[in-house]
Amino acid sequence: MGTSKLLHGAWVVTMDPDLHVYSDGAIYVEDDRIKALGPSSLILPSFSKQAHEILDLSGHWIIPGLINTHVHTSQQLARGIADDVDLLTWLHERIWPFESHMSVEDSYLSTLLCGIELIHSGVTCFAEAGGQHVEGMVSAVERLGIRACLARSTMDTGEGLPVSWDSETTDSCLKVQEELFSKFHGSAGGRIHVWFGLRQILNATDDLLLKTKELADKCGTGIHMHVAEIAFENKHVSETRNIEHGTVTYLSKIGLLDSNLLAAHSVWVNPNEVDLMAKASVKVSHCPASNLRMLGFAPIQEMLTAGVCVSIGTDGAPSNNRMSLVDEMYLASLIHKGKVAFTKGATDPSALPAECVLKMATTYGAKAVLQEKNIGSLEVGKKADLVVVNPNTWTMMPIHDPIASLVYCMRTENIDSVMCDGRWIMRSQKILTVDEAEVLNAASKASTELLKRANIHIPKRMNVCRSGCQQKNSI
Repeated sequence: MGTSKLLHGAWVVTMDPDLHVYSDGAIYVEDDRIKALGPSSLILPSFSKQAHEILDLSGHWIIPGLINTHVHTSQQLARGIADDVDLLTWLHERIWPFESHMSVEDSYLSTLLCGIELIHSGVTCFAEAGGQHVEGMVSAVERLGIRACLARSTMDTGEGLPVSWDSETTDSCLKVQEELFSKFHGSAGGRIHVWFGLRQILNATDDLLLKTKELADKCGTGIHMHVAEIAFENKHVSETRNIEHGTVTYLSKIGLLDSNLLAAHSVWVNPNEVDLMAKASVKVSHCPASNLRMLGFAPIQEMLTAGVCVSIGTDGAPSNNRMSLVDEMYLASLIHKGKVAFTKGATDPSALPAECVLKMATTYGAKAVLQEKNIGSLEVGKKADLVVVNPNTWTMMPIHDPIASLVYCMRTENIDSVMCDGRWIMRSQKILTVDEAEVLNAASKASTELLKRANIHIPKRMNVCRSGCQQKNSI
């Protein structure tokens, strides 16, 4: 038997094509979809008798579920193991050894832990950039109740590969992904989509690039790939592929740039490459915190002006530490306001305005994961993926401009409740689908054991004084 919910009395920020906002709005949800939406005065009398649950959300806001388009759920157990190091050290000496020693159970726990943080920050859908054990991710996503595009990380060439990847061939990379697609695509009631993953061009032969594209097109799914992350990448591509610039130029030449490519980071791209991405309808995942930490300033304004669909991602815990898309929205706007002043010598506070950033986290995110017909905005017929925001705290009050407040003032602690696929997965800041304390405890133990197996040692920054040690008094 189906269930229905009637939410009323809230500010409803729809993010529909006309950007409708209802100051006293209501949403009627039947099973997994929005059946009616509009002013409470119209919706409440029409549906109150047939609703199984009626919720007065006066003083609250309802927004579309946020979409995180670049996250490594399998890296959540590695939070804090690679701070303050360059990208290649981060990758070769910390992350690859860590990932290569993971088990399916580790991946499951890591995804559960990551999912808890995502839900608390209002995320109802995420795009996994690629780990080894997709089956572990699938189990976690099913249990969490969230929506996901899952991909396996594939590499068939390159130096410094961990043992678990070094033995893989182009054919084995393709075969395992095809099997994963056949087994898991459309599972969890349709909440799970399986994509094809390419780690980066530094670790992919042309054969893998082209055959992955061929398979993704055949299956009607997306490709998730790190693109133009660092200057070295472009230099390497230019030298080894005999091309003038770098990754984007080369991907265009071989036909990989297309509407089903989700290009993560895309920091080191020139104006001509921005145009190539726009013409090919490539989707970009902008990761503000991760880029600031290791990569640089992506030309996001230029991409948006050219018509590139730019969404927002957090990246993984070892390269960001915070899996809050709320934080990323705030950073995205501030970074590019500051970038204009730095590069042009004149300030432009209107750069990347609040409504644009909110689109990047919702409607553009939905386009990036190829699901704009079902998610990304609150509209009749779309999936009931929504977030209830409580703005009545010191973090947001007073409120004069609701849209600006969502981007510049909202924090994770303002996220009150989350619904995905018409089902509450968090109410009053309590996750309903898993026991958070149980997950935290299990994940902590698993992480410690994993570090031992991978033989990863984190350098001590200070001499930490334990209980019972002698301390000198200082005044």
